[in-house]
Amino acid sequence: MDELIAFIKHQIHELSRNPSNDWGMNEEAWKRKVKSRAELRQALKGCVHGDPQDKRYVKMFIRDLLQKGYGINESNIGRIIPFDQREKLTAQDRFDIVLYLYEKKHGPDGLSTMIDEYGLDRAKAFSEEGEGEAFEITAEDIDRIFYREFRLLSFPEKLDLVVQRVYQMYKGFSVIDAVREQRIDGVSGGVSGIPGNGALWGDSVPERGGEWPGVSLDEDGKKVTRAWDSVWIFYKGKSLRLSFLTFGSEAELKRVCQNIYKFNLPGQLSEANGYKVNEMKDGSRVVVVRPPFAETWAFFVRKFDVKSASLENLIEGNNAELPAELLKFLMKGNRITAITGSQGSGKTTLLMALVKHIDPSYTLRVQEMSFELHLRRMYTARNILTFKETEYVTGQAGLDVQKKTDGTVNILGEVATDEVAAWMIQMGQVASLFTIFTHHAKTFRDLVDSLRNSLLKTRVFRDERIAEEQVAKVLDFDVHLCKDRQGNRYIERISECCKQDERRGRSREYAGDHSQGGLLGRSNGYRERVIVEYRNGGYFPVEPLSMKCQEEMLREMSPREAARFGAFLDKHWGERLGA
Repeated sequence: MDELIAFIKHQIHELSRNPSNDWGMNEEAWKRKVKSRAELRQALKGCVHGDPQDKRYVKMFIRDLLQKGYGINESNIGRIIPFDQREKLTAQDRFDIVLYLYEKKHGPDGLSTMIDEYGLDRAKAFSEEGEGEAFEITAEDIDRIFYREFRLLSFPEKLDLVVQRVYQMYKGFSVIDAVREQRIDGVSGGVSGIPGNGALWGDSVPERGGEWPGVSLDEDGKKVTRAWDSVWIFYKGKSLRLSFLTFGSEAELKRVCQNIYKFNLPGQLSEANGYKVNEMKDGSRVVVVRPPFAETWAFFVRKFDVKSASLENLIEGNNAELPAELLKFLMKGNRITAITGSQGSGKTTLLMALVKHIDPSYTLRVQEMSFELHLRRMYTARNILTFKETEYVTGQAGLDVQKKTDGTVNILGEVATDEVAAWMIQMGQVASLFTIFTHHAKTFRDLVDSLRNSLLKTRVFRDERIAEEQVAKVLDFDVHLCKDRQGNRYIERISECCKQDERRGRSREYAGDHSQGGLLGRSNGYRERVIVEYRNGGYFPVEPLSMKCQEEMLREMSPREAARFGAFLDKHWGERLGA
């Protein structure tokens, strides 16, 4: 394989540069060659950013070079990967073959189909130090699938697999190259195993300039995994370790980290700047870290499934239409809404889905740390413009610019800094019709306290009580998302922020437990009014919307929407304005 890669590197280098043997060609042939060379150079740059068309173009060149230049044919291809000697195939070989067969049947859903069919996302007993269960796909799992799914491969299919192997080690992203293109939630590397290149018990000392071997032994003679043996995927809210895959060396992990983030030239990853947040050509978010900022080289690719970004697909469980319909009416009623929850709970995807139900005539302005929502891909006919933070333009400056761009609705991908939080509160008061944003708060009380503290830290207000009142006046609703240990995602509750003069009906002092229903958050300036709650696999109506909220929402709706809204309230609460 090393010889193949060296051959391909040399041949493509020769094909992509300007050789001196172009002299003597006629003009038409020379122009064709110049154009072909320019296309190859462009594809070589684009494929490392995750562009599928450029990747296909480069793989086509590699395929031709291996057949015509290196002489690979049906009789000798088994020397590269022993396709016809199953016992000699490694776990990676078997995984590549099985994934290739599933991908031929199911396209980008190949890996997810394989995981679902064989239950690979079920928890297993933790095999290493510690107790409990973990999610892991082992070499034994791959063997089981391989012997059930394997069939004799034709020469073109074998060549496809060899070309992919050469490509991923030459210009691709190593062992995650094919996995990254599958319809999963994300993939990461370098996040487990022993960091660094130091020797362990049982290691043989490498030659000068060499690297430590991929398999190390501890004092008891057991295998120890290194940082470059770390490959994880994020699937349906679960982190699954692919323990049979390895980058093979720290140099290979480092190569992937140095290439995977470079779409649109985001700047250099260096010791002084130890992390980068960027997006890839396909819209995936990528975060890369390196020493000394992190203990090892690592990357995190987060993908967002645009096709499933609809409320009907996202919200599951008994009576799921209740929260789905309520969220639609919150958008129709122009409510300032926070979407809260932990990482991986589905905040960004839910935000994508909510945009569909905002009045199409409204102009949308979006502020993000990196481009993740990609709303213009989903809603091509809408007036949408997205801004992101850069090295030279802060989130605060970007939000200031938004005031001058005729925006009706402001969307904040994540309220992560005090400055952006303070600006969001001010914007909710004067600058826009309404705002939607995401936040990592665990409870409604934590959300209000966090926003209040941001106002105090940025010196917008100096009095804690007044700052809290301002937050309560701006914030209308909190949609809190949860993810359980099995990766199931659901809306734990939808809460209304009731101001002090809106208290009516049942009341309950703050107890820190949302499972009791009713009103659980209480403060001098506001209280939490739980409208919908998730219990035992289903959604239940708790308290009706406040009368003031109903009045304000009805003013924003057309007569037809107002009638539907009234019927919705009657059905689930039996209480509506005027009833």
